[in-house]
Amino acid sequence: MSLPIIFCIDDDTQVLRAITRDLKNRYRDRYRVLSTTSVREGLESLLEMSNKGEAVALLLSDQRMPEIQGVEFLAQAMRYFPEAKRALLTAYSDKDSAIKAINEVKLDYYLVKPWDPPEEKLFPVIDELLHDWQCDYHPVFKGIKLVGYQYSQSSHEIKDFLAGNLVPYQWLDVQSEQEGRNLLKNNGLTEADLPVVFLEDGSFLSKPGLAEIAGSIGLNPRHEREDVYDVVIIGAGPAGLAAGVYGASEGLKTLLIERRAPGGQAGTSSRIENYLGFPAGLSGAELTRRATTQAMRLGTSVLSPCSVRAIEQQDGYKRLVLDDNEDIVTRSVVITTGVDYRKLDTPGIADFTGAGVYYGAAMTEATACKDKEVYVVGGGNSAGQAAMYLSKFAKNVYILIRKASLDITMSAYLIDQIAAENNIHVKPEVEITAAKGSEKLESLEIKFFKTGHTTTVSADALYIFIGAKPFTDWIGLGIIKNDKGFLETGRDLKSRSDYPRIWKQKRDPYLLETSCPGIFAAGDVRAGAMNRVASAVGEGSMAISFVHKYLAEVK
Repeated sequence: MSLPIIFCIDDDTQVLRAITRDLKNRYRDRYRVLSTTSVREGLESLLEMSNKGEAVALLLSDQRMPEIQGVEFLAQAMRYFPEAKRALLTAYSDKDSAIKAINEVKLDYYLVKPWDPPEEKLFPVIDELLHDWQCDYHPVFKGIKLVGYQYSQSSHEIKDFLAGNLVPYQWLDVQSEQEGRNLLKNNGLTEADLPVVFLEDGSFLSKPGLAEIAGSIGLNPRHEREDVYDVVIIGAGPAGLAAGVYGASEGLKTLLIERRAPGGQAGTSSRIENYLGFPAGLSGAELTRRATTQAMRLGTSVLSPCSVRAIEQQDGYKRLVLDDNEDIVTRSVVITTGVDYRKLDTPGIADFTGAGVYYGAAMTEATACKDKEVYVVGGGNSAGQAAMYLSKFAKNVYILIRKASLDITMSAYLIDQIAAENNIHVKPEVEITAAKGSEKLESLEIKFFKTGHTTTVSADALYIFIGAKPFTDWIGLGIIKNDKGFLETGRDLKSRSDYPRIWKQKRDPYLLETSCPGIFAAGDVRAGAMNRVASAVGEGSMAISFVHKYLAEVK
C-alpha cells in the first residue's frame, strides 16, 4: 500500500526546496513528500491522485504566488481532497490574509517564513496536523473504480466482466455514492457519460466496450500473427481450462480463446460442493482462478475477451477468423464453448435485463439485494446454489418452478440445505406471466397452474435458470450437430445419415472428435455430455490425448 502524501506548492524554488528537504528528513518513512512550483501542475497532479485513489494528508501552500494566491489554490484543492489538512506558508506581512483564510477554506494553520529551526517552529505544527488527520482517515480503495447506475444494463455487463475475470474493482452507484459524483464532477463528466471506468493510473474510460476495458487492464494480449499453434481451445470453462493445462504441460503450443470471462457457467456458481477433493466446497470463481493461473503458468497463452466467428480449412491447417477479422492458424482445435442460458420470453423480461432481471447467478448484484424480495426461476442445481447464496443478503428468496417439487431436477443435498433456510420459499407449479416496473424491475405477475388465477407480487430482483442451449450457431464446416445444436462426436457420428458424405478418413472418429478431423469438442457443448464440472474437466484433458494422436498422423 502506498504511503499518504504531503503536497507542497511554492513558486519560490529555494523556499520549496527547503521545506521539501525538512519534511522529507522528518517524515519520509511515513509519508511521500511531493512538490511543485506550478499551480496548474499542482491541480492536475491532485486530480490524477484523486482518480487513482491516493491519500493526501496535508496540503501546504505559499500564500503569494503569481498565478493565484495560496488561499485560492487550497480552495480548489479541496474539491479533490476535502479531508486533507490545509496550511499556508506566509510572510509576516500576510498574517491578516492567513487569518481570513481560516474561515474561507477552513485553514488548519499558517506558518510564518522562515521556520528555522524546524524542530521548534515547523515539526510540532505538522506533527499535530498529521496526527489529527490520521485519527479521521479511512483508507480508500486503490484500484479500478466503476461509476454508474445500479440498474443499468451496461453497468451490469462491466461488473460481470470484471468479476468474471477476477479483476478487483470498486462499484460506485452515482445515485447513492458521493465519491462517484465527485469523480464525475472533478473530471468534467456528467451522468450522460456513464458508465465510467477509472483505471489505476488515474485515466478513465467513458461508456467503454469490454474489449477496450480488457486492453486497458492487460487482459487481452495480442497473439503474434505468424504463430502457428498446435492446438487452439475455444472457450475457457472447466473443459477448456483443463485442455489448456494438459496441452501446455505436454509440450503443445497452446492458445486459449474466451469470448467473455473464464469459468463459463461454473465460474458464476457461488458454491460447488460435489467436486472431488474439496470437501468444504469452493466457489466457481476460486476454481476458475486456480485453473487459469495453472494453465498460464504451464505456458498456455490466453486471448480474452475475443470471439471466434468462423473456422476454415486451409492447406491442412485450421484457420480461425476472429471477430476483428484477424486470423489464427492452428493444427488442431478443441471447442469448449459450453452453453448459454435460455432466455425467458415473458413480456417485460427483456426490458429489465440488467436492471433487476439477471440470467445466471450474477453474484456481482447479490449485495444490492440486501433486505429485498428476490425471485429465482428454475429447479436445477444452479438455481439452488444461487438461492442459497442470495439468501445471505435478501429478506426472502422465492424459487419458482413449473413442476410439483424439486426432487426430480435438484440434488438431494441442495434440497436439504434449502429446506433448512427460513427465508427461502419454494413455489411449485407456477410461472411468471409478466414483469413490470419503470426504470427497473418492481413486480412480477405469477400464474398458479392448479387454480389458474394470477397474482402480482413485489419483486426487487429476478434470477433466471431455465436451462441452456449450446453456443454453436457460429460453427460451420459441415460439422454435425444434433437437433438441439449440440456437437456430435465419436461413434455417435456414425448413426447420422450425413456421416458417410462428410467423413472421408480411413479411420473412425476419435471419441471426442467432431465430423471435421482435427476438431474436437468437450464439455457441455458436446452432445451427450453429463453437465458436471468433473466430467467437463475430464473431457478437456481427454481431448488433448486425442489431439496428440491426430497430430501424429498428419505429420
